[in-house]
Amino acid sequence: MSAKRAEPCQTGIAGLDQILHGGFPRHRLYMVQGDPGVGKTTLALQFLMAGARKGEKSLYITLSETQDELAAVAESHGWSLDTLEILELSSFEQESLTDAPNTMFHPSEVELMQTVRLVQDRIQRSAPERVVIDSLSEFRLLAHDALHYRRQMLGFKQFFARMGATVLFLEDCSGNEEQLVQSIAHGVVSLKRIVSEFGSERRQLSVVKLRGLKYETGAHDYAITTGGLAVFPRLKVTNNVTAFTPESLPSGIPELDELLGGGGLERGTGSLIIGPAGAGKSTIAARFAVSAADRGERVSIMLFDENMHTYVRRIAELGMDIQTHLNTGLITLRHLDASEISPGEMGNVICKMVDEENVRVVVIDSLNGYLNAMPEEKFLLLQLHELLAHLSQRGVASILVMAQHGFLGEMHTPADLTYLADTVLLLRYFEYGGMLKKAISAIKKRSGAHENSIREFAIRDNRLVVGEPLTQFQGVLKGVPQYIGGPEAILSEGREVLH
Repeated sequence: MSAKRAEPCQTGIAGLDQILHGGFPRHRLYMVQGDPGVGKTTLALQFLMAGARKGEKSLYITLSETQDELAAVAESHGWSLDTLEILELSSFEQESLTDAPNTMFHPSEVELMQTVRLVQDRIQRSAPERVVIDSLSEFRLLAHDALHYRRQMLGFKQFFARMGATVLFLEDCSGNEEQLVQSIAHGVVSLKRIVSEFGSERRQLSVVKLRGLKYETGAHDYAITTGGLAVFPRLKVTNNVTAFTPESLPSGIPELDELLGGGGLERGTGSLIIGPAGAGKSTIAARFAVSAADRGERVSIMLFDENMHTYVRRIAELGMDIQTHLNTGLITLRHLDASEISPGEMGNVICKMVDEENVRVVVIDSLNGYLNAMPEEKFLLLQLHELLAHLSQRGVASILVMAQHGFLGEMHTPADLTYLADTVLLLRYFEYGGMLKKAISAIKKRSGAHENSIREFAIRDNRLVVGEPLTQFQGVLKGVPQYIGGPEAILSEGREVLH
């Protein structure tokens, strides 16, 4: 018996089982609480169907929803409830329980006792291994005071302990009485809906308590999708480092790689490419991505701003064969709606690709739309830090693109991410001979030495061209670099250095 108790009771929701380190301990009573519409019924059905797939008897006792309503929920997810036993305590059945007159007890107390007796009789006849009772609100309304309600819940706990069932109580957060059950339950899972100022609402799950078991604390994003709840466990920095060989990831442009110390970017690091709009940030990020695919590495590019068709056409026009890599699957291109995806879901999508598809380079282009769509997310930078650290521990090279506000002079950044990045490439405009030109410099690289110089870069004959170091600049720190040297180092229209 003790060995069976040690076996976790899986919920059927992969992310939640990960948070619970395998599932709920068996033969215990748990509470799932949250406002209406957060997905309590969906979670409960997934829990029961996971048991049914293992051959366990599963019973759903509903006091607040009809069997037709449950069937509608299941149908919306493509499920069948044929493997579940459902007990519907309709108002007609509950009224029939109180037909007999009584003078000793309050009518609600009689109805509560007889409803409980009906539930217990059904459970004893069925002997289910998993039970869901939906919802505690009905029992709370039938109890004439909080003390009676708590005693009844204690009676339920003792009854289910004797029966050896794993039980989920569903509870609406409509009053303070749920605290009475929280202290009785072996564990409490809270579901919360967050209404954003813009975009779709977001949902978070947290384990309030779980006796005798270590679990992942904090708030975890989740979504209600066709197929049930999808829970995205919060990423966290651990000492679980995947062994990988530190090596350079060249861009294929020798001058750009020299600027970064001779080898390009480094495996297992995070890089930030920052500068004004139109300066070439996405182009440089794509250059590193295509170069990695040319070496046979898997790359994932997450687009927030530019649509995929325009992106592919633009990159192809610059001489980079991205379409071939898309056809072979070496490059995966995804467009994400910043107003629809949560930080937890984005991190889950990226980490799943890394773990299951062996992605070695991740490009996020760009963070501006993502940050602007969620101004109320107070800990977004910490979530990005956890994501970058998680990828770094697996030897993945991360490339983040961010646009600064302004074109010339002092520029502002939506969020300071430079402290998160191991490498920072800074792009700037400068003027020479009445022409607007572009400059690139490496201002930070933790993994080794880099040039302190500024180089010009441009697009010539559909090629990305990087020039030699330009040493005669002034006003760089003011944000408006001015070149005061001669024309011999400046890239001319007819002069191609390298692509």
